[in-house]
Amino acid sequence: MKNTRIGYARCSTDKQDLAAQRAALADLDVASDHIYADHGLTGRNRDRPGLDQALAAVRTGDTLVVTKLDRLARSVPDAREIADSLAKRGIKLALGGSVYDPTDPMGKMFFNILATFAEFESDLIRMRTREGMKIARAKGKLRGKKPKLSEKQQRELRKMYDTGDYSVSDLAELFSVSRPTIYRTLERTAIRA
Repeated sequence: MKNTRIGYARCSTDKQDLAAQRAALADLDVASDHIYADHGLTGRNRDRPGLDQALAAVRTGDTLVVTKLDRLARSVPDAREIADSLAKRGIKLALGGSVYDPTDPMGKMFFNILATFAEFESDLIRMRTREGMKIARAKGKLRGKKPKLSEKQQRELRKMYDTGDYSVSDLAELFSVSRPTIYRTLERTAIRA
């Protein structure tokens, strides 16, 4: 039975780079054409195309390799489900340089501890992010997304709409924005008027 090593890499934001994980997977004997990745998706999101491709690529006797457990899953139930599914299919799971053995009680305990820490870390990050956003909002530094149209464009759009000569669709086409943007702008400018 041949043992192909299939790698999986993931980063949570578009600003992060997968190069370090790809290099680590190469160091763990994973061929570059056997690395599947998700970019800009969190570990809590189970709808990850790269992970689905990696899980579809591994066959009985193969090994799924991830650099760290938190790249695979950010919750204990999700990590358990993936590991159990792999074990049932006769596929090994390598976390960095260590191969997880679901039949070994110590290995099982260690895996559960790692999964618990991954979930804990994810919860801490989410909590700190919410706290940071709350503080920024209180200081007036977090105001949400900037409007697509300038103040001048918004005033002009309002004037044009108020004439009754232009529909929302006409305005969307003229200002090169979507209809929902027109509705939001009209709502905002009605408040100011």
